[in-house]
Amino acid sequence: MAKVTKNLSKTQASVHSVALVPVVTVLGHVDHGKTSLLDAIRKTNIVAREHGGITQKIGASQVEVNHEGKVRKITFIDTPGHEAFMQMRGRGAKVADIGLLVVSSVDGVMPQTKESIKILKNSNIPYIVVLTKSDVADKNAEKVKGQLLKEEVLLEGKGGDTPVIEVSAKTGDNIKELLDLILLVSDVHPVKTSNIFKGVIIESKLDSKAGPKATVVIKGGKLSVRDEISAEDAEARVKGLINDKGEPLKEAVVGDAIEVLGFEKVPAVGSIVHKKGEKIEEEDTLKSSIKAFREGSENLLRVAIIADSYGSLEAIVAAVEEKINIVSQKTGEVTPADVMFAKSVGAIILGFNARISPAVEKQAREEKVIFRNYNLIYEMIAEIEDFLEGKRLSLEPKILGKAKILASFPFDKKNILGIAVLDGRVAKGDKVKVERDDAVVGEGTITSLRKGKEQTSKAEKGEEAGILLSNEFDFRVGDMVISQG
Repeated sequence: MAKVTKNLSKTQASVHSVALVPVVTVLGHVDHGKTSLLDAIRKTNIVAREHGGITQKIGASQVEVNHEGKVRKITFIDTPGHEAFMQMRGRGAKVADIGLLVVSSVDGVMPQTKESIKILKNSNIPYIVVLTKSDVADKNAEKVKGQLLKEEVLLEGKGGDTPVIEVSAKTGDNIKELLDLILLVSDVHPVKTSNIFKGVIIESKLDSKAGPKATVVIKGGKLSVRDEISAEDAEARVKGLINDKGEPLKEAVVGDAIEVLGFEKVPAVGSIVHKKGEKIEEEDTLKSSIKAFREGSENLLRVAIIADSYGSLEAIVAAVEEKINIVSQKTGEVTPADVMFAKSVGAIILGFNARISPAVEKQAREEKVIFRNYNLIYEMIAEIEDFLEGKRLSLEPKILGKAKILASFPFDKKNILGIAVLDGRVAKGDKVKVERDDAVVGEGTITSLRKGKEQTSKAEKGEEAGILLSNEFDFRVGDMVISQG
């Protein structure tokens, strides 16, 4: 812990002087101590000690910590678990600024631990590994760190820069140090925000007395009573703002999590909230995720595989892992979290004798996540190959024309390519690549095209022309010019 704090403190000096309130989500395997950890954190809250600490269940809680002589705030999201967290990502909502990966020092890395690691990595937020149950006699922190390294969690002190800390919710050991570490990580990775109001709904319900309620985490600007706001499928004139202690507020600012009264109906969890008349740019949408994937990944297809047994899973993975990008693999039932995880990373779900409820099948259809279930492995593999070929074709640039370089003419310190169009057409403004023996030797855009001495917009099959490209490179007579759409 001393090393982590020391390293982060060096960086902290160069970070902005105004510290915003970080929003923290807690993920990990069931029974590894997430709830106990949050309870222990609330007990360290200086406000709780001074005022009794009555907490209202709004799905989030905020603590105040004396950090380096200043009172700082941290907001913890009690929910979501994996399912709701992925639902928010699927809707384009980045609700958390920092993640806590909770792992038992006794039990080590488990299936939901692996799922949590994938979620945190795909969320692109900094996270801290919290090793719980440090007071238990049969703990083995070093063994657990080794397991995490196998999952490509590069821990500080083990060749990486992901902070790790051992804590005990039972004794309170290192809980205060964890809070300090969260604030240091927050200062090193400052929250990006704006003056335009933006919120994310993390919980919603219909109260028999108060009507529709929604817990909103503020990600930009501020929210005040009487503001008119709009979510994905519901609108509100804010009648009341209530914090986690049940106290009414006049306004809430970035990092706050508050219960909002005044919605006309119960809004959807994961909805992004903004004020009427203010336009916000949604971040991390599925569309941008797929675009980034297509531009940056060698694999053309992302797949989550769910099988009935480990034997089947191993056979399937061995057969297809070199052809596709397997983003997730497990045995058992297809869950809502699987659907939202697949949507958030632009993947399809392939099951082998996988159990799936009608409700989850309906969710997949509504979220436009492709799901296929098979009972013969060879059928799954054959369809993967068919799907992969189809996806390749859909991503390939359309070829508009092909031409052969017949000659080269110097012109104004550049070279004009004399070409004969063999197929299709080439036109001014086309993007082209020049190939030699099926290898690309250069690329550019046609900036000028002439037939004889006259400027023209395009040359058709059977015609000869001279073209000038935007880029200079070593082309030769006989090279092929491929015009692409």
